[in-house]
Amino acid sequence: MAEPVTILIDADACPVKEEVYRVAERYGAQVRVVSNSPFRVPVSERVKRVVVSDGTGGPKFDAADDWIAENAGPRSVVITADILLAERCLKAGATVLRHDGKPFDAASIGSALATRAIMEDLRAGMDGVGGGPPPFGKADRSRFLQALDRVLVGMGN
Repeated sequence: MAEPVTILIDADACPVKEEVYRVAERYGAQVRVVSNSPFRVPVSERVKRVVVSDGTGGPKFDAADDWIAENAGPRSVVITADILLAERCLKAGATVLRHDGKPFDAASIGSALATRAIMEDLRAGMDGVGGGPPPFGKADRSRFLQALDRVLVGMGN
């Protein structure tokens, strides 16, 4: 029997944690909710909270990303909107989904990185003026659930 899938959530800005818990329970997947600060997680043997810090108890920039990237592998599904973290996890063999269900993969990560760089340059010239991402809606949530279901079925769970 294959080792269970572990879903690693980049939790600080993740709007689909509850959906992940439900789907993971259905498929018997393990879940690691990784953040710089504590989050309430369901009482379950499958769901574990991982709070990372700088070693002195304070938050460390990118500590959650580092933990996720170091623990990602071929039997992992990483949930993140962070393009740089997605790239690291793909290199480790993990499957990576954005919160809206769109996958990061070898074909899309290069253009995502290029777009990120362009947007950073544009934002730098706007002196704080900007809109940010569109609101997260029901269609995004539904797309995410369908994508996570497809991935777990594809991994033999």
